[in-house]
Amino acid sequence: MSGLCGWLAAQHNPPGHQLWLDAMAGPLRNTATQSVESRCGKSCALAVTSPGKTADLFQDGDVFVAVSGQPYWTDSDFQQLVQGQGQAKALASAYRQKGLDALKLLRGSYAVAIVRENREEAVLAVDWMGTRPLSYAVSDGQLVFGSSADCVRAHPAIACTVNHQAIFDYFYFNMVPSPRSIYVEQRKLEPAQYLHFSRGRITTGYHWLPAFQDTNPASLHELSDELHEVLRRAVKRSAPDCNAAAFLSGGLDSTTVAGVFSELCQSPVNTYSIGFDVPGYDETEYARIAAARFKLSAHEYYVTPKDVADATPLIAQAYDEPFGNSSAIPVYHCARFARQQGVDVMLAGDGGDELFAGNKRYVKQKIFEQYSSIPSWLRHGALEPLAFSALGKGFPPVRKLRSYIQQARIPLPQRLETYNLLHMLPLTDIFDAGFLESIDSRQPLEMLQKAYSRSGSHSPLNNMLYLDWKFTLADNDLRKVNRMCEVSGIDVRYPMLDNELIELSARIPPDLKIKGFKLRYFFKQALKDFLPAEIIAKRKQGFGLPFGEWLQSSPALQEMANDSLRGMKSRGYLRPEFIDRIIHSHRTEHAGFYGSMLWTIMMLELWLRSHTRR
Repeated sequence: MSGLCGWLAAQHNPPGHQLWLDAMAGPLRNTATQSVESRCGKSCALAVTSPGKTADLFQDGDVFVAVSGQPYWTDSDFQQLVQGQGQAKALASAYRQKGLDALKLLRGSYAVAIVRENREEAVLAVDWMGTRPLSYAVSDGQLVFGSSADCVRAHPAIACTVNHQAIFDYFYFNMVPSPRSIYVEQRKLEPAQYLHFSRGRITTGYHWLPAFQDTNPASLHELSDELHEVLRRAVKRSAPDCNAAAFLSGGLDSTTVAGVFSELCQSPVNTYSIGFDVPGYDETEYARIAAARFKLSAHEYYVTPKDVADATPLIAQAYDEPFGNSSAIPVYHCARFARQQGVDVMLAGDGGDELFAGNKRYVKQKIFEQYSSIPSWLRHGALEPLAFSALGKGFPPVRKLRSYIQQARIPLPQRLETYNLLHMLPLTDIFDAGFLESIDSRQPLEMLQKAYSRSGSHSPLNNMLYLDWKFTLADNDLRKVNRMCEVSGIDVRYPMLDNELIELSARIPPDLKIKGFKLRYFFKQALKDFLPAEIIAKRKQGFGLPFGEWLQSSPALQEMANDSLRGMKSRGYLRPEFIDRIIHSHRTEHAGFYGSMLWTIMMLELWLRSHTRR
């Protein structure tokens, strides 16, 4: 993938500034073959890196524009300008004519930077789903920006102080969500967000927000036909020349993408799947069903404990911020396997569950939301007195009713975090007392509430979907897949996150996305004659890693984990007694559950070792 970086300063660039720009561009070069193009003005500088034609840089007088990704335009005039002059020149022209409204005409996957040097003005923006990240910092009236936090910290004016609040966020979310950064001095743009910098002052806003429809007069048949058409256009936009391969887990989305791609190309499509020789984790059976149905040229790789031990330090170092999603391991090995066979572009299926309601929590929360529809007299006059009576202590059905009511009383989105360990245990049992004094434990929930309320829908389901677009997709899954593909030399595309498909999903009414308690009802009905019946009916599994199970038997993993956990005990973040408790519970209670916690702790320690000094 490509990236960009640069700055706009209030003073003229000093001697040696080209070396600064080269240092900032360094973290964006994942292979020696990636080219770097740069432009420097009197007080600004921009650079783009690219393995191919996925980045563009343009200068016209005091206007500098950098574009990273694969954007396209809804305005035919600007799209025609792209064909002859490139994306950056088209964006420069659009910005001169329309200002910030030019961003509303952009579609696709992108990050952009526009600098008007004489006006001391800059604009940064990322696409609707934040598939192309941007970090930034302001120091002494200077804006410094880049496609990763490592780019920004490479500028000599920007310090890199580890942010304790971000460490707390990491333990809460297993990653550091935007707009916060792991560094005190930096911030990150959120999906569909822009930043306007003018003479040292920053304002931010959103150039796009979804237009959710809670009702739609179109029939299921009409919407289904539209879905098929949009899917074909989305896949075609992502891979217009059929030279790509595809990830294939055997789930709904990867199978849909691979199937549509195969039909468009009218020839066998290369797909790559990951397996685990551990019950409950391996989905290759379904990948094989998909491959047979669509006559795919399927390739499989089985990950081993040695693969995990070998790759884990590299993966921890590869991320510009601590990242605790263990499924980065299978993504890395799948992308690396494909690259070894000559693949350089892959299609990923991420996004379908968050667009069309495929996660179990959506149905669970629907059940809780129904409690408020029960007449008040029945809730307060009968159900609650019964649930909280002495009878409930010894009668299981009443205990279940009490638990249901207790959770139903918690408003969304806070209720989604009921099973978060940081809500299940006192924070004083988990974190060092001094660390707790340095953070605000309320901020993660405040971040969730802010995003949840921004969708503008009256539907709790649509609000949850929008919340997941940010926290599950942009902050987690896309960051995971992007970075693992980058270090493997793969350019990854996301057909399920095509803008046209996003807009269609927003027009599907909530009661069609989930009908009764059937997840992804509309999507499954629309594709029931296209996808294999076994994949339509399969239980959602995900792309998990059996780290906890392997940790019990692999000496290499045990050595790495024990060393990392010893290091974390001396950091002053977690109580050593808490770490010991998790280690004991992993050995004696639930290897998978507590193994995931140990992975989160271990990855933070490995990241800190590679990015900071003790």
